[in-house]
Amino acid sequence: MKKLMIAGGLLVVATMGLYAQKSASFTLDADKGTEVIPKEIYGQFAEHLGSCIYGGLWVGEDSDIPNTNGYRTDVLNALKELKVPVLRWPGGCFADEYHWMDGIGPKENRPKMVNNNWGGTIEDNSFGTHEFLNLCEMIGCEPYISGNVGSGTVEELAKWVEYMTSEGDSPMARLRRQNGRDKAWKVKYLGVGNESWGCGGSMRPEYYSDLYRRYSTYCRNYDDNRLFKIASGASDYDYNWTKVLMDRVGGRMDGLSLHYYTVSGWDGSKGSATRFDTDDYYWTLGKCREIEDVIEKHIAIMDEKDPKNRVALMLDEWGTWWDVEPGTNPGHLYQQNTLRDAFVASLSLDIFHKYTRRLKMANIAQIVNVLQSMILTQGDKMVLTPTYYVFRMYNVHQDATYLPIEVKCEVAKLEGERNHDRELPMLSASASKNAQGVVHVSLSNVDAEERQVVTIDLANMEGKQVTGEILTSDKLTDHNSFERPDQVKVVPFNGAKLKKNVLTVDLPAKSIVTLEIK
Repeated sequence: MKKLMIAGGLLVVATMGLYAQKSASFTLDADKGTEVIPKEIYGQFAEHLGSCIYGGLWVGEDSDIPNTNGYRTDVLNALKELKVPVLRWPGGCFADEYHWMDGIGPKENRPKMVNNNWGGTIEDNSFGTHEFLNLCEMIGCEPYISGNVGSGTVEELAKWVEYMTSEGDSPMARLRRQNGRDKAWKVKYLGVGNESWGCGGSMRPEYYSDLYRRYSTYCRNYDDNRLFKIASGASDYDYNWTKVLMDRVGGRMDGLSLHYYTVSGWDGSKGSATRFDTDDYYWTLGKCREIEDVIEKHIAIMDEKDPKNRVALMLDEWGTWWDVEPGTNPGHLYQQNTLRDAFVASLSLDIFHKYTRRLKMANIAQIVNVLQSMILTQGDKMVLTPTYYVFRMYNVHQDATYLPIEVKCEVAKLEGERNHDRELPMLSASASKNAQGVVHVSLSNVDAEERQVVTIDLANMEGKQVTGEILTSDKLTDHNSFERPDQVKVVPFNGAKLKKNVLTVDLPAKSIVTLEIK
């Protein structure tokens, strides 16, 4: 038995001996998959918060920063490579104070507004409906509009839907044409409010249920556009909210949202994004994996009320939440992104893949410069984060068939009051098969110190070739800065050996690998 001291308790890891090499194994049957991993599991979220929009996605046509019609060219190209499937906007908390008509028409005529939720920033509304929906077309993703229920009106939201999606000679369609867009956009996903239990109105679930029924009634389908209407759902452990909405709204909603952040909070602070020790790292991964229990419990409530699986679960906010970087506006939620955050991403995605019978979308918060972002910008500089690389490595699983696996590996017991006696497997894995029959396997060795040898029995699959790539670094706190933008990056991986139908993978400590088997 090996014991490592951690804050508030012990990390106990069963081993084969003091100097034993760690090992893990599982069987992979390429013919056993039934569920498809929706590409929307890899969704993104962009809120008017800090420099996510202004300076992150948008700089305007007159900026000295290289841009394409006002969008940062470097960020635009990075998002295309990421294969973003769906993008949620304009919030978040901002959505329930956003009045869409302020963000249309000539930019010089658009009124400024104070962003009361996030740092009191003055926004000029130069990025509005046209700019967002045109961005989605440019990167090839579905737009997900969050509608204003908290401070808006039914009429306002109804007219926004008409403005975006009506092809006819309707009043809002004519207004859209006056503003330079003749053809209606395709808008599939519509959120009817956001966090209505909190910043979206401090409502009770019973009251919100009635509001949802009213608002959604007037959000109509125009021409051949079909809305997928999403109700504002629960925060992590609020199972009563889900129960009430399933009882009182039921089949009137197409989807029900859920938010879950990996936040410390055990001692009243979130902690630094870059200054932490190994104990903090293991605690974070334990908290991250708790999302599986939360998803299971919400799904159980939905299954009881909706046995035909009609209402989808939409995890439209998730990710890490640390203290802001020193010297930045506390209301802008700007944080760095280390190898620890990359593991939160990989472990979370592995979990999401298992529940896609009901879980149909997930949107990490947020896409640029906020919380667990894909990209950081500063002036004309841009860096890709470790989380970006995980999403790029994992995008091979989009719309592929999930292959169930049962991993046999060592499990750490995170003991003590701080850890709630959580368990943390030392290996996380996920596998899928695409339409061409190619199998992809993603593996995360979460052990901070020791390598693992993973044996994969390919069952009846005769693999002939295996290639891969790896994300790791010298230290868990390593991150990409504007001075060192390539500190953490993906490189080719040569540690996988294929012999007949057995694949042996030598995983370095604290590493994430994706393999392609043909």
